[in-house]
Amino acid sequence: MRRMLRFARGVDRIAESLGRISIYLILVLVVIGFYNVAARYIGRFIGQNLSSTRLLELQWYIYSVLFLLIFAYNIKHDVNVRVDILYARWSAKRQAWVNLLGTLFFIVPLAIIGIWVTITPVMQSWGQLPNGTFGPWEMSPDPDGLPRAPIKSFIIVGFALLLLQALAQIIKYAAIITGHREVANAMAAEVVAVDIAE
Repeated sequence: MRRMLRFARGVDRIAESLGRISIYLILVLVVIGFYNVAARYIGRFIGQNLSSTRLLELQWYIYSVLFLLIFAYNIKHDVNVRVDILYARWSAKRQAWVNLLGTLFFIVPLAIIGIWVTITPVMQSWGQLPNGTFGPWEMSPDPDGLPRAPIKSFIIVGFALLLLQALAQIIKYAAIITGHREVANAMAAEVVAVDIAE
């Protein structure tokens, strides 16, 4: 169990790093969004195009990356939406059982299916042809747009990170069920810390 908990702690560190990275991505997203809006209005006023398709697409690329990278962080901090009329009154062990089963039967299959169904479209976006060779990347249909392949690859990355974090959570829930009180206390502290931050 100690090795598995060490693995879970390593995955937790990745999720925490992604949470910190997302803060900076949000700042970049806000700056680009502000520039796009300001450039559009100033450009109309002076009669010139100050914005570009690339900047508009970059804005939604960053938003998409944020959405996909934050999956693991949300699972780690248990900030998913839950109707907890009964759940809040249950013991830590019973909550761990519910979380373990939910993660095992819903989140893990979702992540595996998400990876599986996106591999082919992502490879085609990178230019893979039916004969296995590679051609040009998929590009934006808009003039002067960005390539689609890198952003589509983040779908696989997001689901892979979700799967890793789900496995880490399963290990922690199993530890709580088998009586590792320190794991339950650490997980409760993380949830409280996020609640206070909100």
